[in-house]
Amino acid sequence: MGHRTPLYEEHVKAGARIVDFGGWDMPLHYGSQIAEHHAVRRQAGIFDVSHMRAVEVRGERARDFLRHVLANDVDRLAVPGKALYGCLLNEQGGVLDDLITYFIAPDWFRLIVNAGPAERDIAWLRGHAGAFAVDIAPRPDLAMIAVQGPQADAAASRVLDAAAFAALGRLPPFHAAFTGDSFVARTGYTGEQGFEMLVDAHEVAALWTRFVAQGVAPAGLGARDTLRLEAGMNLYGHEMDEQVSPLESGLAWTVNLATDREFIGRSALLRQRAQGLARRLTGLVLQGAGVVRAGQEVRGSFGVGTVTSGSFSPTLSRGIGLVRVPLAALDGEVCALAGRSGQALAARLVAPPFVRHGRVLIDL
Repeated sequence: MGHRTPLYEEHVKAGARIVDFGGWDMPLHYGSQIAEHHAVRRQAGIFDVSHMRAVEVRGERARDFLRHVLANDVDRLAVPGKALYGCLLNEQGGVLDDLITYFIAPDWFRLIVNAGPAERDIAWLRGHAGAFAVDIAPRPDLAMIAVQGPQADAAASRVLDAAAFAALGRLPPFHAAFTGDSFVARTGYTGEQGFEMLVDAHEVAALWTRFVAQGVAPAGLGARDTLRLEAGMNLYGHEMDEQVSPLESGLAWTVNLATDREFIGRSALLRQRAQGLARRLTGLVLQGAGVVRAGQEVRGSFGVGTVTSGSFSPTLSRGIGLVRVPLAALDGEVCALAGRSGQALAARLVAPPFVRHGRVLIDL
């Protein structure tokens, strides 16, 4: 038995198929992964993301500390509530984790880290915190839900109180605010509009139930994965890990090398950039029927690449994937995916995202 979120019993009552995910017992789906995917793209869905860990960074030098440990620059966070996506790197430039950082106050930042590497992240942060006299405090008392889809706000108007809904309505993308005891953010992992909420773990079940009663479909890990893949969003352990730098993972935009700021992994990234990258991350779409899975080889005039994430796309009705290919590979190139039985499946490289905000963004 793994860790369980405060919503575990709600998932069981709803008939969810429970699987292990990063040491947590989480819902894979509630009957139909594809139906849940379409609900988020077309209406709204609700996800339990309480396996993600909220971690507070507090102290007078909290900003200095985060400037040192994050590859992205928290000096971009000038307005309270603003959020920043970025990576924790090791000294070799590999990605320890990707995370979101929220600026609450000059001496207070909130991080949201992934479930699998969370304990390692916390230990790593604490290992570097002493020189900055900051406190690293996980928040197991908080639970997190994500309501995503074009009708997410309409559902929120019927569930949240007037003050909370007004606060949500004022938020631009990648901003957050406190609404009473809750924390609501214009963030997500689906490529659709919506929001995420951090609430008291003892109150989250009642909030979940109110959203479901308003027709918001519970959605599990399966739909979350196909939605993020269609949106071209990375998954830790697939598109990046301790052996792969953000420069090779389509995440160069999250790395600030333009200033003299010293951060962990900077020297390795500068060396990698000076030597020239050998690989890059892009997308792949099958031209016909077939299955795309992580680890499959992709071959073309560019040489050999590897699928990092792959699945059937419910929106496109065909197989898609993210692939790490030689730098010379061009989007639009025809290639072949190695099928399970040794057959070659016709495919094409495409620049992700595939789908966002319900719109197909590639040529089929």
